[in-house]
Amino acid sequence: MSTTNADLGALMHDKVPIVNKTITDYLADRPEIHPDLREALAYTLSAPGKRIRSVLVLWCSELMSRPDKTAALAAAAAIEIVHTYSLVHDDLPAMDDDDLRRGRPTCHKVYDEATAILTGDALLTLAFELLAGEVDAPALAVALITELAQAAGPAGMIAGQIADLKAENTAGDIESLEYIHINKTAKMFRCATVMGGLCGRAEPEQLDALARYGLKIGLGFQIADDILDVSASSEQLGKTAGKDVKAAKCTYPALIGIEKSKALEHKLAREAVDVLARFGTAADPLRTLAMALLERDR
Repeated sequence: MSTTNADLGALMHDKVPIVNKTITDYLADRPEIHPDLREALAYTLSAPGKRIRSVLVLWCSELMSRPDKTAALAAAAAIEIVHTYSLVHDDLPAMDDDDLRRGRPTCHKVYDEATAILTGDALLTLAFELLAGEVDAPALAVALITELAQAAGPAGMIAGQIADLKAENTAGDIESLEYIHINKTAKMFRCATVMGGLCGRAEPEQLDALARYGLKIGLGFQIADDILDVSASSEQLGKTAGKDVKAAKCTYPALIGIEKSKALEHKLAREAVDVLARFGTAADPLRTLAMALLERDR
């Protein structure tokens, strides 16, 4: 299955503006937000991100026969808001210390560190407020909130981030590296696919398949990030290239080399596609995504 970024862009073309509008409208509906904070929130949320996690929510919801479109949009917006919060905090001097994100100056460079910290805090809590307020079915709202909290929390993304920091300037090993990448990145992809399935009232075996697919493409996505850090320019990435090497981070290219990293990335993509067999041609967008991620240049 040969797929390009152009194929993926065409598939996502109709979804991304919907997600962006949902986020913009939700922020606009909260006039009580302090104007300085609102400006920083709008700045970070309007940056031209890929919105892959959000689109995954919508695609996985639409795979099912009874999708709750309102809940799926809320979930798509919420996971993007949480992802954006993580980037704002990642870029802080105490973390990865970057001046560029999504092709623009980072939040703490445009404003200041305190504003960036509070912006991240506000984004994280805003995402859960959105799910609690916009999803009508109480049981579904609780399930979505639980999935997102677990994926982004101390046994998920935060666990991966602290392990990543602790692994700097160490020799590292495959087991610890996999722990970092699964928690830091892959669990949020898994969260997106499971949230979409929940919004579509998926059966348990369908949710399990979506969860496995999400975890595999999430791990592949992070491996691709590691490769791009040493092979792409800052202009391509929209963030500073070469940071991993400079910080002596534990990455797949550093541990096993570029070629073996690419082979593992391809293996994960093929496995992700295989997981989707039960869904037939309706899952073609997900198959396209899995293969297109192999061709990422940013």
